[in-house]
Amino acid sequence: MNDDIDRAILNILQRDSSLSLDDLAAAVHLSRNACWRRIKQMEESGLIKGRVALLDAKKLNVGLTAFIALRATEHSSTWLNKFSKAVKDIPEIIGVYRMTGDIDYLLIAVIPDVAAYDGLYKRLIDKVALADVSSSFVMEEIKATTALPLHYMMNKKSVA
Repeated sequence: MNDDIDRAILNILQRDSSLSLDDLAAAVHLSRNACWRRIKQMEESGLIKGRVALLDAKKLNVGLTAFIALRATEHSSTWLNKFSKAVKDIPEIIGVYRMTGDIDYLLIAVIPDVAAYDGLYKRLIDKVALADVSSSFVMEEIKATTALPLHYMMNKKSVA
């Protein structure tokens, strides 16, 4: 469907997926069953990928965030497979992006401190050859959200 009601449901779920179905349905002015059907449809289509709990990194002693810029030694499927396995096996790495421009990959890692970062760095370079590694540490988090903008979501009826 992907109409204003779906956007309202998604907007609420992105901010608090723990709401009861009854509360969510009331907030978007639908019956419980109609709301449930819309959510199920969005889950089945893959629009809703999952529902998670957001944890406090500082309380888990991983309050230091590092952005790690990498340049690869080569560009082959063998290297990429080895690299992909390496980063997936390191739990402190919470994001990996292949980039355009001067760097090949940007990693986001959460660690307790610089000493823990050094250990992560050593584990990574033991697993895969890298041409260059440059890291920056977050001093202040100004904005961080998991909520995606919904105003680009088009009504499929208007696309035809």
